[in-house]
Amino acid sequence: MAYRVQLPNGVRVVGEEIPTIRSVSIGVWIGTGSRYETLENNGISHFLEHMFFKGTRRYSARELASVFDGIGGQVNAFTSKEYTCYYAKVLDEHFPLALDTLADMLFHSQFAPEEMEKEKKVVIEEIRMGEDEPDELVMDVLTENVYFGHPLGYTILGLEDNLRRFTQGDILRYIGDRYSSQNIVVAIAGNISQAAAVAEVDRLFAAADNRFTKDMHNVTPPVFQAQSSFRKKDTEQVHLVLATPGIPAGDLDLYPLILINNALGSSPSSRLFQEIREERGLAYSVFSFHSAYRDCGMFGVYAGTSPEQGGEVAALIRQTCADIAAHGLTEEELQKGKDQVKGSMMLSLESSSSRMSRLGKNELLLGREVTLDESLEKINQVTPEDITRVAGRVLSQPFATAAVGPVQEEEFARWTS
Repeated sequence: MAYRVQLPNGVRVVGEEIPTIRSVSIGVWIGTGSRYETLENNGISHFLEHMFFKGTRRYSARELASVFDGIGGQVNAFTSKEYTCYYAKVLDEHFPLALDTLADMLFHSQFAPEEMEKEKKVVIEEIRMGEDEPDELVMDVLTENVYFGHPLGYTILGLEDNLRRFTQGDILRYIGDRYSSQNIVVAIAGNISQAAAVAEVDRLFAAADNRFTKDMHNVTPPVFQAQSSFRKKDTEQVHLVLATPGIPAGDLDLYPLILINNALGSSPSSRLFQEIREERGLAYSVFSFHSAYRDCGMFGVYAGTSPEQGGEVAALIRQTCADIAAHGLTEEELQKGKDQVKGSMMLSLESSSSRMSRLGKNELLLGREVTLDESLEKINQVTPEDITRVAGRVLSQPFATAAVGPVQEEEFARWTS
């Protein structure tokens, strides 16, 4: 049974008791990411994520790593456009220690200048590594251009020049702006009772600042710009992405879009995988995806192919999308998609980490729990008419196109016309 409790200082605790397993997954979710940055501090959310692991009043950076290694647990973090998550998975008997350590990192990190300088080098290497991974780089090129001038288009990793300038004062100001109690969700799933979990969070997170978080929800929606962007790079393949405006988190049209995505390119039996890879041998990697944000979304297709085949692959992607936009899905595709999606959702129940993530993300983005039964019912209710309507809403719009690879800009321009 899932639960939701809001503590007196505004911190929200969401959880699920799972007495049939021995693990507990904990996630501290903060409603901040690159979307809430400026050009001057782009990258600070991600850098701060790193710095929380670099020493507290009680633990050095090495000792923090040893806490979880010593109990056979896992700890990590990630930053996205709209949220940052610090998470751990441990045996149920180690829940108090794990939560205590996460809280210590969140409220008592020292941000020592010498540790900051070392970690800046690490993050700069991470940024440079991304430049060497063109399948990831092309996504940044695409996002920067379709959301040009809007923070949603900023890179999550940030800019080298910004990182070099960050000071301890910058870090502390950003925490004051974004890490208030009203912007914190603690999600817990596993073999721990609601009473014990909430009591521990209440004790350890009482230190959270209860000021209203600056611009927590007052963010301007971006305007999707269907323009083309190209980065010439000496690679073996050209990495290509085509994208259209998608659907925001919480919109009921997400359910038909999940099934469209499944049929178009998110599985080995999908149209794009079968046509582009299996039938024509034009790519090893080809897939469709959808990213849902608070107030907008992006639907896209990625493919990596040889430069001389880029035009053909781009044309096949457009053609396949146009066919679904005009005619929807077959009855077989729709039913198979429902079975696949429901099966995937049900299998995710076997992981305490998946359950924790589902609880935390839904609370942070939607302000409520979306139960598995609710999601399954919404998938079951999708009709062929829903598919046609949503496919028209998403796939009939002009495509933005981005490419990274060893082709001339004139040739790339022909692919987008």
